Amino acid sequence: MNKTVLRALAAACACACIVAPSLAAAPMAKTPAPGYFRLMLGQFEITPLSDGTVDLPVDKLLSDKAGKTNATLARAYLQAPLETSDNAFLVNTGKKLILVDTGAGVLFGPTLGKLLANMKAAGYAPEQVNEVYLTHFHSDHLGGLTSAAKPAFPNAVVRASKVEADHWLNQVNMDKAEDKSSFKNALAALDPYIKAGRFKTFEGDAEVSPGVRSLGGHGHTPGHTTFVVESGGQKMMLIGDLIHVAAVQFENPAVTIGFDGDQKAAAAARKKLFDMAAKDGTLIGGAHLQFPGLGHVRTEGKGYRFVPVNYTQMR
Repeated sequence: MNKTVLRALAAACACACIVAPSLAAAPMAKTPAPGYFRLMLGQFEITPLSDGTVDLPVDKLLSDKAGKTNATLARAYLQAPLETSDNAFLVNTGKKLILVDTGAGVLFGPTLGKLLANMKAAGYAPEQVNEVYLTHFHSDHLGGLTSAAKPAFPNAVVRASKVEADHWLNQVNMDKAEDKSSFKNALAALDPYIKAGRFKTFEGDAEVSPGVRSLGGHGHTPGHTTFVVESGGQKMMLIGDLIHVAAVQFENPAVTIGFDGDQKAAAAARKKLFDMAAKDGTLIGGAHLQFPGLGHVRTEGKGYRFVPVNYTQMR
């Protein structure tokens, strides 16, 4: 090959290097999709809403020994601390917009408190909520009632079990408690609604709205409540904190968590409701099942298996 050809090839290569574009990697987005899901239950529209996630040291919180908990988590490709969802559920009956639980608001740090943003992303405004039902008064379920010390749901009536209200809004109980934070948070969250005459209690198992009834299951807290939603022959149970760590407690429902006020009663309530759901195929929605927190339960051995809902576009 002569020098002229070599010079021509070198020039061609240099031109190619100049002309060829430099393709940089796209920047990482580092943000999730808005945290809402949607499905129909008969004629009711159900919208699970994410308040975010929080890391829980479940190996220290569950009643099983840490080694056993960690081994069970590992089988599910999980580890402690476990990133745990905090979910709430919007029920649109066509006549009412009902919110079951409200998330943590500002009470648990920056990884939670996303409920209002996700509600708006889902196409609803806080002003449209007619009623808020609380499964119980722990801070990650009622902290979202207020925003900047004002009602986050300015047109809503808040409803909860009388037993639950009598426990957490009682000054004597707060004075006796080692940890007073849950009592103080409950009072602060509910106070604007109480002063406005928009806080009401119910007793026992009751119809709280057409198609929605309360079902007691004390143990986690004195008045912990499941809400049973029925429409068009379909049924769903919103179970609040009946379960916290799906990978462990479905397989072994006797395992309790440190947040349970009455460990024995909490385990019994879980078994009772899971037996009910497994028997008739009732959909369950859990505050701490990984978002969207919806699925079915079937019995398996001495425990249960959770079957998450199939993704749907509501066609």
